Amino acid sequence: MIVRRFSWAVALAALSAMVTMFVAGPVTSASAQQASQGIIGSAAAAHGPSASAEPAASSATSKTIASVKRAAANATDIFRRVPCLSPKGVSKTMRSLPNVARKLAEHQPVTIIAFGSSSTEGYGSTAPEFTYPNRLAAQLKRKYPSADITVLNRGKGGEDAPEMLHRLKRAVIDEKPDLVIWQVGTNAILRNLDATATIAQVEEGISRIQAAGADVVLVDPQYVPAVNQKGESASRMVQLLNKVAGQHHVGIFPRFAVMREWHEKQALAFDRFSIADGLHMNDWGYACFAQLLGDDIIRSVGQIQLGVNTPSDVLTYRPL
Repeated sequence: MIVRRFSWAVALAALSAMVTMFVAGPVTSASAQQASQGIIGSAAAAHGPSASAEPAASSATSKTIASVKRAAANATDIFRRVPCLSPKGVSKTMRSLPNVARKLAEHQPVTIIAFGSSSTEGYGSTAPEFTYPNRLAAQLKRKYPSADITVLNRGKGGEDAPEMLHRLKRAVIDEKPDLVIWQVGTNAILRNLDATATIAQVEEGISRIQAAGADVVLVDPQYVPAVNQKGESASRMVQLLNKVAGQHHVGIFPRFAVMREWHEKQALAFDRFSIADGLHMNDWGYACFAQLLGDDIIRSVGQIQLGVNTPSDVLTYRPL
């Protein structure tokens, strides 16, 4: 009987560790080693001769079950606190996505690449599945369940147009994408890079992506305290990115305006959609961003896909 109690205690401890990793994100090798040592220690205690091991194991089991329940409740609660509402004051500038539409109409595989820096990579999310590219992939799969759609995350923290342009061929073009979602401009603001030079690099990147046969959607900077401290530079970058999108006939997702409406019109405090560093989004921010972006992509594809009308619920921005 002692062996059976020990097995359940160890299994529940392992389950607790897994749930903690799910909620808190990837752990370091050092913390993983400590967790492993903790479980091994429990095993040694359970096999020991002391009669007091049984009550201790029972207490540990109860605590573990409670911990698992709390972690599961917290993970679910992330998406129930605040609904993801439609940004009423934000204009739609996605444009059509002919390559994606054609591939879907012909039942061919579709490859989408999320290209950018840390907010594409997912810094601030508590688990990989909560990054915006993975959220977007799940949404598109729900909308097009029979389609073969792959969303690749090619975000790399700290980069902006110069570094991204350097790895554009290897990270993006060589994958033969049908759509590239390019998040750019935030680090240029924070690093005081020349906006004109940044836009010239973005234009070069757009030309290379279009020459490879892919649709392009730009994503402008986020509206958060760290960016807002450089308000004049941020406004100029947003204006220039919108201008270049119009000139090159590519889409743009107005993230800056959407997040500003979250804060100013929907009265959401910054900590409801961003983490403590005042720069990166949290799980809710990434989830709502992905949902709004996904709805715009679906709407843009629907406008030209064999004359199919846009579904009536596309732009309702359902609560998460």
